Amino acid sequence: MATLASRRTTRRLAADAGLLVVAAAFVLPLVWVVLSALDPGADLRVKVPDGLTLDNFDAVLTPEITFTPLLNSLLLCGGATLVTVVCAALAAYPLSRFRSRFNRPFLLTILFATSLPITAIMVPVYALFVRVDLIDTMHGTILFFAASQLPFAIWLMKNFMDGVPKELEEAAWTDGASSLQSLVRIVLPLMGPGVAVVTVFSFVMMWGNFFVPFMLLLTPDQMPASVSINDFFGNRGMVAYGQLAAFSLLYSTPVILLYVLISRRLGGGFALGGAVKG
Repeated sequence: MATLASRRTTRRLAADAGLLVVAAAFVLPLVWVVLSALDPGADLRVKVPDGLTLDNFDAVLTPEITFTPLLNSLLLCGGATLVTVVCAALAAYPLSRFRSRFNRPFLLTILFATSLPITAIMVPVYALFVRVDLIDTMHGTILFFAASQLPFAIWLMKNFMDGVPKELEEAAWTDGASSLQSLVRIVLPLMGPGVAVVTVFSFVMMWGNFFVPFMLLLTPDQMPASVSINDFFGNRGMVAYGQLAAFSLLYSTPVILLYVLISRRLGGGFALGGAVKG
């Protein structure tokens, strides 16, 4: 009995040690970013600064380095997220509510589209954008961002939409509501957590995307922060680590704020209690 207890203790300690190692792998880069942003002599080592300074933030808080790229990122990712969520809801609704023999093949096609690497389709997309005069345009990049995120967004939205009872819509239809009205006024409000998940997932995936805007945008004034961060790396391997860390903190702020703003929706459940009787 004592041997069995000791084995369980050993396994539990080994599991805890493994989890601590994994946690350290995630925490150490974050600690480096925070400490280096305040360190006047920052390098690649994780160390306590000899003195704290805000000079790194002063150096990057300029329109050319931070404000304009962040504004471009907000326009690109915010606009593309809005298009993605709206189109995903409209596409997921018939897939969730109407049964057809084409539903399953269509969903499998969507799932396959999510596995396509973005680098594999950028060459034909670039050629197409040049032909239709969408290259180096914000609205063209927004449309491609939305198109690249739409397959997985539809898949997620459809699964969340399946959890809303159809009886609620049937009652609205009886009162004369259209399918679009029942979607906007009944289904979407009840699947708020699902909409929040799709919104956060789409925005975060676009916010950190370097390759798409790097390929489709040519004018430096239109570059988002995900591309302009590359300017901190010099041609001869010289990197301003303190300024890079400070910029990284500022660059992460919008994503953190978005998560905080809708965290209640993410943590909440579907508000269906007592909605269906009998």
